[in-house]
Amino acid sequence: MVHLSARPNVTIAVIPRERFSAAQRSLESIYANTHYPFKLVYIDGNSPDPLREYLKDQSQAHNFKLIHTAQYLSPNQARNLAIAAVDTEYIVFVDNDVLVRPGWLKAIVSRAEETNAWSVAPLTLEGEGFDAIHQIGGTIIFKELPGGRKWMVERRPHMHSPLNKLKAPLQAQPTGLVEFHCVLSRRDVFDKVGLLDEALISMAEETDFSLGILEAGGTIYTEPASVITYLRPTVLDESDLPFFRLRWCDRWCESSVQRMYEKHKLDRDAPALRHYREFVHTHQKIASGERTRPRLQPYPVSDDLTMGERVRYQSTKFIRRWVA
Repeated sequence: MVHLSARPNVTIAVIPRERFSAAQRSLESIYANTHYPFKLVYIDGNSPDPLREYLKDQSQAHNFKLIHTAQYLSPNQARNLAIAAVDTEYIVFVDNDVLVRPGWLKAIVSRAEETNAWSVAPLTLEGEGFDAIHQIGGTIIFKELPGGRKWMVERRPHMHSPLNKLKAPLQAQPTGLVEFHCVLSRRDVFDKVGLLDEALISMAEETDFSLGILEAGGTIYTEPASVITYLRPTVLDESDLPFFRLRWCDRWCESSVQRMYEKHKLDRDAPALRHYREFVHTHQKIASGERTRPRLQPYPVSDDLTMGERVRYQSTKFIRRWVA
């Protein structure tokens, strides 16, 4: 379970995101490009037999903890299993379809120690080329509405922007929104705010996690010196289909939307809820072999969300911003 000789203060928890066919590459990337002491816990939620045997062999070769379940897991179910198995100061959730760059782990741990941040997110890129931004922080904006409900918008700057088109270098800074492709958290955060909400089975886990930290008085940082990339699928192996279709099924999506609506007292037409559905409906097409591209994001340009803007965004085309 321990990599390198020094006593680790961080555990990498590998989580099944939506498929299994990139899992071997992802694990090999972690071991090839991580030169900071760490433990590793791998959550295997009913992976195909060849991968299961591979993971069993690797757990013995690298001495990491492998937790296998006979059923598919939602991401937060898997993360909570990992949290229960962690005894280090930090836990880093890593989806099983990402590749990491050398120095990634040391950079986010160092940022947490320097700032006392409760959570730190890397620069998450997308694709094989490590050349386009997927996510680097963001904000969650609320607007009170008549009747006690709220309008919620998630904004992610630079999403899908080519790295070479940025006007200025990215800087480490506080943020209000992370994504679970890869994120560091202090282990004791879950003693303070509770475990991750397993009622969020398809969407909004990262939003709820971010809100929980901020509402408890914690801070979240981005650290662009830590670089990973998400291998967004364009086609799926046949062995990926059962889990992928469950992960992005309408039932799981609607259950998550309803949970966010109730838990955070959102308006039924909150842009974030609309986005969750739009994303899932587009992502589902991958399973049928359709070529897809990231969905347009229904986010207003201004942070000052008036009732007039609300009506306007409900009755016009969505603002053209890419999301993953």
